[in-house]
Amino acid sequence: MMRTIEEIPVVENDLSRRDFLFGSAAVLLLGGCGGGGGEPAADTRVVEHKFGRTELPPDPDRVVTVGFNEADFALALGVVPVGVRDFIGPFREEERPWAREELGGARPKLVGGEEINYEAVAALEPDLILGVYSFVDRDGYELLSEIAPTVAQPARYPDGGTPWQEQTLITGRALGREERAREVVAGVERRFERARSEHPEFAGKVMPVVFATEGQFYVLGPDDLRTRLFTALGFEMPERTGPISRERVDLLDRDVVVFIGTDRKTLENDELLRSLDAVREGRVVYFGDFATDFAGALGYSSPLSLPFALEIAVPRLAAAVAR
Repeated sequence: MMRTIEEIPVVENDLSRRDFLFGSAAVLLLGGCGGGGGEPAADTRVVEHKFGRTELPPDPDRVVTVGFNEADFALALGVVPVGVRDFIGPFREEERPWAREELGGARPKLVGGEEINYEAVAALEPDLILGVYSFVDRDGYELLSEIAPTVAQPARYPDGGTPWQEQTLITGRALGREERAREVVAGVERRFERARSEHPEFAGKVMPVVFATEGQFYVLGPDDLRTRLFTALGFEMPERTGPISRERVDLLDRDVVVFIGTDRKTLENDELLRSLDAVREGRVVYFGDFATDFAGALGYSSPLSLPFALEIAVPRLAAAVAR
């Protein structure tokens, strides 16, 4: 998701989440989901995560995704969720072009936006809840896990920072589609390999990815999901990340600069930015505001959206590097 002007983090490999006081039927669904009980049977699939471990249903067919980008990962593996969480910001989740074919005309119910609507989740009677990119805390996880077995974020990464490759594999395990998940990851990685081989000039170029809003600047860090498309192409992030004051706008003056969040005309009219060598020499890429398809694709950073974003980004980056 495109959160505001803040960094986003990374993941590992298994998940579980919240309690809802939903009644005994939901408790039965939970089964061995928490940390309690005995050892699972040898053929039981289990995912470990930040809040413990979750025993997974054998063949889930009513999947709810409460992570901001989670629906894409299920869709990439051939599962259409019955409920999804809305994307934060001006980009409209239901209009993302990279997922139209996989949705096949389906219109999953919304189960929240900035916050999860637990009643809406429960009403859909899911048999599995995916929340790797949900930012839920333990209370939230427990609410969800009362409704159905829940996959939460891995323990070794900051909330929201799971690499897309690992999130895909976790989703594949949760859905019982691990082989397909590996194939999907390999296919997307081949696209990045091809782009790197066609553009060796990207390697080692330092390129701040700047969120620009209302004249303020924020440089995304290397662990942010939204910079990983660029680092996977060979670019390097600058040492200085986070908020950049207008008095230190010179810190943005590197080999190439990427701006997201504000339209090009507004940025080109900013006198401070016009003082940068990179801007004067055309070594800058403007990707528009947060409502654009590119901003949405970058925010989702999924196996479906990343190839879409690559098609937009690579020629523009190549033109900027060539200046």
